[in-house]
Amino acid sequence: MVVHVVGAVVRPGVVALGPGSRVSAAIDRAGGATADADLARLNLARVVADGERLYVPKVGETDIPPALDEAPGAGGAAVPGGVAGPDVEVVDLNTADQAALETLPGIGPSLAQRILAWRDEHGRFSAVEDLLDVSGIGDGRFADLQDRVRV
Repeated sequence: MVVHVVGAVVRPGVVALGPGSRVSAAIDRAGGATADADLARLNLARVVADGERLYVPKVGETDIPPALDEAPGAGGAAVPGGVAGPDVEVVDLNTADQAALETLPGIGPSLAQRILAWRDEHGRFSAVEDLLDVSGIGDGRFADLQDRVRV
């Protein structure tokens, strides 16, 4: 899989990684973080997705460069704004456990269990839109979730 690593890294660009690779491996493959990188804002243990754009912010940086401010799917960004930081994580519907699902907006223990039950019954989610088939997820809740989940 390939990931586009930009921001405070030695060699920004597209890097090749094996399946299941973590943010830390993507940064290492891009030559490592620069001295002014704010790695505390990233979840270095998060699994990256193929085609993702990973932005490594600098210490004190609060604005996301406009070229990265696009919706997931439009250019491969993993999270809104393209920053893979501690505030927003994208959850894989086919691998998430109950705790991971409960990090999503509007998903509590009961709804997380229904999502897991749907996955058990159907094998896996083939599209994010399959969430609409889960009891308790309507158009409004789906709108809140669609940029926060992937398959």
